[in-house]
Amino acid sequence: MMYFRRKNSQKHHVEDDDSQKAAKVMELRTALGPLSDRSLKYCTDSCLRRYLEARNWNLDKAKKMLEETIKWRATYKPEEIRWPEVAHEGETGKVSRANFFDRSGRTVLIMRPGKQNTTSGENNIRHLVYLIENGILNLHEGQERMSWLIDFTGWSLNTNISVKVTRDIINILQNHYPERLAVAFLYNPPRIFEAFWKAIKYFLDPNTFEKVKFVYPKNKGSVELMRSFFDVENLPREFGGKATLNYDHQEFSRLMVEDDIKTVAFWGIDEKPKNALKGHSMAEVVPEPISLVSPAS
Repeated sequence: MMYFRRKNSQKHHVEDDDSQKAAKVMELRTALGPLSDRSLKYCTDSCLRRYLEARNWNLDKAKKMLEETIKWRATYKPEEIRWPEVAHEGETGKVSRANFFDRSGRTVLIMRPGKQNTTSGENNIRHLVYLIENGILNLHEGQERMSWLIDFTGWSLNTNISVKVTRDIINILQNHYPERLAVAFLYNPPRIFEAFWKAIKYFLDPNTFEKVKFVYPKNKGSVELMRSFFDVENLPREFGGKATLNYDHQEFSRLMVEDDIKTVAFWGIDEKPKNALKGHSMAEVVPEPISLVSPAS
C-alpha cells in the first residue's frame, strides 16, 4: 500500500510540474504581446518552452532573451539564407549534415575544422547558421535538439578560425538557438587544442559547457559515452565507428537546394522557385568535388 501511495504521489507531482510549465508558456506568450508573420510562426509553444528552460523558467529573463532573438532574426534573416550563398564555404565538407541520426532520432551535424578553406569570419558564421537552420528543418517530429560530431583530423592553429569568430558563433548558438544542442563530441583533439579551449570555454554558459564531451580513442569511458548516443554501424571511422565518411559536395549541394524549397514553403516566403538560386545555375552551385556515410560491408 505504501508503494502505491508513493507512486501516485510522484505521478501527481509530475502532472503538477507539467501543468505549471504549461502555464508559464502561456504567461510568456501573453507577455510577448501580438506577433505577426514569421515571428508568430517561430514562437511555437515548444519554442517558448526552450527559452524558458534556457533561463531556468524565469519569465522576465526568458522574455528578454526571446525578444532579442526576434530582433536578430528580423535583421539577420537566417531563414532567407540559401545554399548558393554559402556553398563555397562547404566545398571541403568542413561542416555538413550527416545522412544518419543518433539513437534518439536527432539530426547530426559533422564538423571537421581541419578542412577549413576560407578566411571570412562572417561567411563561416552564415554557413554554420544555414546548416543549423537546415538541421532543425530536418528534425524528426517531436525532436528539438541536434547532436554534433567534431573530428580534429588535420586541425592546427593555422587552420583554426579566430577566437573572436568562435565567440560570435557561441553567442549565436546560446542566445538564439537555446536548447537546440543535445551534445557535442570533440573527437581526439590534439594537445595544442587545449590552449584554444582555455581561451573559449569561458564564453560557454554552464548548460552548454556540460554538453561538450571530449572523446579520446584510448579512453574507454569517453568512447562508450559517445557510442551510447550513436550506433557504431552508422558512426564514421573518423569517430571510431564502422562506416565510411565520404563528402560529395555535388550531391550535398543537390540536397541543400531541395531543402531550400522546403524552407521557402515552411516559412511561407514569397519567393519564386526560379529565384531560389538567386541567379545561379546548378553547375555553379555544385562544383565538382552529406556527409554520406556508408555502412561497412
